[in-house]
Amino acid sequence: MSDRIEKTIDLRAPIERVWRAITDFNEFGQWFRVKLDGPFVAGQPSTGHITYPGYEHLAWQAQVVTMDHPRLFSFTWHPYGVDPDIDYSKEEPTLVEFKLEPIATGTRLVVVESGFDKVPAYRREEAFRMNDGGWAEQIKNIQAHVES
Repeated sequence: MSDRIEKTIDLRAPIERVWRAITDFNEFGQWFRVKLDGPFVAGQPSTGHITYPGYEHLAWQAQVVTMDHPRLFSFTWHPYGVDPDIDYSKEEPTLVEFKLEPIATGTRLVVVESGFDKVPAYRREEAFRMNDGGWAEQIKNIQAHVES
C-alpha cells in the first residue's frame, strides 16, 4: 500500500474558475457534498456536516493549511472518519492538496492525499481504499461542476 493517493484530471475550465470551485466554501460544498459553516481561511479550522447520501450523520472537520491563489489549496483531516464512537482527534491527520496548473485546454488539477502511513494500522487499509475511491468520484464531481 502507498502512503499517498494521487488523482489527475484535465478540466476544460480556466484556472480562476477551478480555483473558485475549490476554495469558495459554498461552491466546494456543492460538488463535494458538504455543508460548511463558513469560508476557508488558511490556518483556521473548517467545520460543517456531510450531505452525501448515507453519510449525513457525519461532521466535516478539517484544518486549512494553504491558500496560495491560484495554484495550491490544502487542508488536513482524518481520512474516512465515519465511526461516531471514535475520537479521531488523537490521530495524525492526512494532508489533502489541490494543485492547479494552467494548460492549453484549461486547467490540470492534481489532488494528492498523503500521510496514510500515520493512520493507525487497524484502519489504515480501509481508510486508504475508501478515500482512493472517494477521490476518483470527487474529481468527476468537480469536472461536472466547472465544465457545466
